[in-house]
Amino acid sequence: MPAAIKTLQNGISNCPQAEELYYWLIIRLKQSQNYLEARNFAQQVTEKFPENYVFKMLSYLMLPETYHTPQEIDTYRAWFQDGLEKLIQEVTINSLDEQKKVFIGISHHTNFFLAYQAKNDLVLQQQYGQLVHQIMTANYPQWSQVRPISSISNNRRIKIGYLSYFLCSWSGTVLFLNWLKYADNQKFEIYSYHIGHQIDAATQLFQSHSTKFYHLPNNLEQICQQVIDDRLDVLIFPELGMDATTLCIAGLRLAPIQCMAWGQPVTSGLPTIDYFLSSELMEPVNGQYHYTESLVRLPGVGISYPTIKVDSVNRNRLFFGLREDAIVYISSQAAYKYLPQYDYVYAEIARQVPNAQFMFLRSGISQERLKRAFAAVGLDSLDYCVFSPVLPRDDYFDLLSLADIYLDTFDWAGGNTTLDAIACHLPIVTCPGEFMRGRHSYGFLQAIAVTQTIADDTSQYIQIAVRLAGDIDWRYSVREALKLSSKVLFDNPTATQNLEAFIKQAIAARN
Repeated sequence: MPAAIKTLQNGISNCPQAEELYYWLIIRLKQSQNYLEARNFAQQVTEKFPENYVFKMLSYLMLPETYHTPQEIDTYRAWFQDGLEKLIQEVTINSLDEQKKVFIGISHHTNFFLAYQAKNDLVLQQQYGQLVHQIMTANYPQWSQVRPISSISNNRRIKIGYLSYFLCSWSGTVLFLNWLKYADNQKFEIYSYHIGHQIDAATQLFQSHSTKFYHLPNNLEQICQQVIDDRLDVLIFPELGMDATTLCIAGLRLAPIQCMAWGQPVTSGLPTIDYFLSSELMEPVNGQYHYTESLVRLPGVGISYPTIKVDSVNRNRLFFGLREDAIVYISSQAAYKYLPQYDYVYAEIARQVPNAQFMFLRSGISQERLKRAFAAVGLDSLDYCVFSPVLPRDDYFDLLSLADIYLDTFDWAGGNTTLDAIACHLPIVTCPGEFMRGRHSYGFLQAIAVTQTIADDTSQYIQIAVRLAGDIDWRYSVREALKLSSKVLFDNPTATQNLEAFIKQAIAARN
């Protein structure tokens, strides 16, 4: 990364008007954890190129991926809020040239990292969503009008569309694959729009479960026109917030009823999205207050996951750098899901379980923060913590099978990773958070009635993690209970039937 930064800096020296070089230098500085330097540079570049809204978005709305302290979260959130207000005030779309420039700006940005601050993002997302809708309406007024729904008569099948950049092996869309697989083909037609580049085995599954499948990367206008031509009844976005182009498309009105699912489980803030398709077991009582969309609490967990085939174990613990006699705790989330206020939890478990080892996959959590947290209780984190990059599938499931306990993250729980752990009958310690995104594991465990390892707070979380280490009989009983989960969570057509019942109801209400 330092070499790339140096090369870009040299390029800017030689070509001071090459705006793309400035863009990539900002991105590389941020990726190398030099967030403040990236932010300050973005502000300088914005002054140099004041009509470039890509730089303006970066200057005002860029957020770090990780934080050193809880106080940093509040500081950066305040900067974001102030920047968003300035952006809204400064955006003008009175001419075709201005419309195009601001459109280019929003088509290069998402608020992805905002949701990982563990706050209620409704107001900020709504402000940004209104801005996106305003810009998209100005650029494409022909695709912004309310669309009447056709009468469902004469045995006409209901047309459901799924549109995503990630109709491939990506965790946020594979969650919903069985919505397509188990669709009632006598009553529904499935249209899939893959607007990303990656084509893999999961893409082929999405295609095989679709009445019509389109692969249309890098062409927003062609995508929108195709959706309009297909005359859908319902358009579902498996995620909104990961990909900027998808968010722009969702800011238009391409179908009479438009929904989002929880591939990125935070409100879109868009006035053009009617429903948020969620889970009865994952939503808190006050869940509607977290969404601008109407909240739909589908029964159970709302989805049915493809069956996970776990083969016999070929590796041993030593292969992964683990001791054979250790109590192995595994945590397998991306770095931005680990908030600094919870670092002490791992150190406290280690203090009470001297032979503990923590395996962090994806090398996720900050090693610097862990070192500080362990030192606070008189321990060296290097004696307890092992870090691994992303593993090949077979090695990953071997590791899950060799571990003793799965530690869920706070405020943003595991989704696919929790289901992987359940498939390997690995006891899961979780503590449901305030928002749906912190309650996935809680919902899965409630669905299969294995609730002994659900904690009410961090103190109980530590107690459960410590007890699982010392009480072998209890740990074994939890494993045995997890073995009975497959009929509920995996390849169960009931989840699709519940979704289709809601869709029929929504169409009837609109008619």
